[in-house]
Amino acid sequence: MDDGRYQGRAAAAGDVTTSSESPPHILLIDDAPEDIRATLVLLKAQSWRISLANDAHQGYQRALALRPDLIVLDVHMPHLDGFSLCRLLREAPATRHTPILFLSSANSTFERLEGLTVGGVDYIPKSCAPEEVLARIKIHLQLTWRAPPASQDSPVEPELEGDEIVLRAAMRLIENQLDETPSLAQLAHKVGTHEKRLSRIFREHLGLTVFAYIRDARLRRGQSLLAESAMSVQDVAELIGFRNACNFTTAFRQRIGMTPSQFRQQTLGIADAESAGRA
Repeated sequence: MDDGRYQGRAAAAGDVTTSSESPPHILLIDDAPEDIRATLVLLKAQSWRISLANDAHQGYQRALALRPDLIVLDVHMPHLDGFSLCRLLREAPATRHTPILFLSSANSTFERLEGLTVGGVDYIPKSCAPEEVLARIKIHLQLTWRAPPASQDSPVEPELEGDEIVLRAAMRLIENQLDETPSLAQLAHKVGTHEKRLSRIFREHLGLTVFAYIRDARLRRGQSLLAESAMSVQDVAELIGFRNACNFTTAFRQRIGMTPSQFRQQTLGIADAESAGRA
């Protein structure tokens, strides 16, 4: 967008009296909108466009289709919870950079940290005064529009099909939890699907089972740690989810054709040779 329009939208986000060519568009996803009635009244009083979704699946489809400027998301919803939905929205190109604020009665420390970990920019208890919710939304809109506009030369990200979004969300979750990967059922739940569909997606797109992908991801991370750190083989094994160094060594030898120690020695030898050649 051009600078003039960018400045106008930023002003509209912070000042309800300022008109804008394109006012902010807020999508609220909550299966119990009566719980946030007072907040809705305040939001609708702004010069903003407000859209509602009454469950996570509807919210997911509307987010991809409407591409709102900011999403306000509940956590506990039937069939697909807010954390799983956030993971999917963070993988879809259309919503990858959209600010997501959790507004929920689920307010334990674990739940707040989970919301921020999966990609939320804020976590607001429903017990907060509606005026505070409004103030936080304004802050995040202003922060979003203060960011430099994307370069016109930036490559356009290809649109992803539903299965590809689920696949990317599952792969990211696995990569971030190699030391303690969830079970297949837990993994499927966390990316908003079921075990059979997730297994099919991995087979069709990667030619691997979920567990084969996890094993490969662990070994890839193990190679990186062996090459780039001085950690012991035991520490590397524990960090990537193997019970002990023996299990790691067996799996590593089967896949790479040498032990972790031999791989490290070979890698260091190549690095030394390259350094000598540049000297």
